[in-house]
Amino acid sequence: MTAPVVGIDIGGTKTAAALVDRGGRVRERREVRTPARSGPDAVLDAAARLAAGLLGAATGPVGVGTAGTVEPATGVIRYATDSLPGWTGTPVADALAARLGRPVRVTNDVYAAALGECWAGAGRDRAHVLLVAVGTGLGGAVVRDGRVEAGARGAAGGVGHLPAPGAERLRCGCGRPGHLEAVASGSGLAAAYFLETGTQVTGRTVADRAAAGDGVAGRVVDRAGAALGAALAGLVALLDPDAVLVAGGAAGALLPAASAAYAAELPAGWADVPLRPAALGTDAVVVGAARLAMDSHDIERTDR
Repeated sequence: MTAPVVGIDIGGTKTAAALVDRGGRVRERREVRTPARSGPDAVLDAAARLAAGLLGAATGPVGVGTAGTVEPATGVIRYATDSLPGWTGTPVADALAARLGRPVRVTNDVYAAALGECWAGAGRDRAHVLLVAVGTGLGGAVVRDGRVEAGARGAAGGVGHLPAPGAERLRCGCGRPGHLEAVASGSGLAAAYFLETGTQVTGRTVADRAAAGDGVAGRVVDRAGAALGAALAGLVALLDPDAVLVAGGAAGALLPAASAAYAAELPAGWADVPLRPAALGTDAVVVGAARLAMDSHDIERTDR
């Protein structure tokens, strides 16, 4: 298949679609605000409208990376947070296939980002990669030889739910306290800053204030980065990847402290495993979704 394919990124805030060529390059991209509060049908309609405008130049299936845990065999959402109300149980693959007249392949958005980075980004020279996405929440994915290790329930990589020292007073997005996501995420930065100051701001604002010299914000960001780096060092010893990538909107703020803690905690046997920033930015999910679609198409052709 030489023609480009369409990759879709469905998130709680924005939905994007892109035309991606066989080299992993985005040729055209379109984006809208996700109508999350209007329900799943409105979200699917928005995604389909974006993709439909690109399909004339594309072939094969459409790939989707979406928030939530995805049932790999069916493309149904097993679980999603309130960022997409009613998304749990949504048959994304079948619903979009009906709207677009094309087969649709669906995976979790962090999985898609990892596929994209390992194909055309910071992990393209590595066979085994651990990617951690630090955004509003904290997610992860393990890619080995171009395939995501999804686990028995399509939910492997949930690094945000590891226990983390210092998170005992902070609540994770899953509802329980003490998890890494409650510290090392945008929501974690906001919660920790509120405990210190009584001021309610976003995680991005905390990061901006830290960069501007706010002492409290700086301590919050440094604690979060240190917790993330220590956790990643332990995961390297468990998973034995070739490289660790950190992606997401909060990654830049946390990376300095994370890198220092990672280097300090990494066992000697894995001292050559680098910690790198991801490279594709907001294109990672659409690129990875396109890769998923391309791989599915190639597999189908081989099986015929």
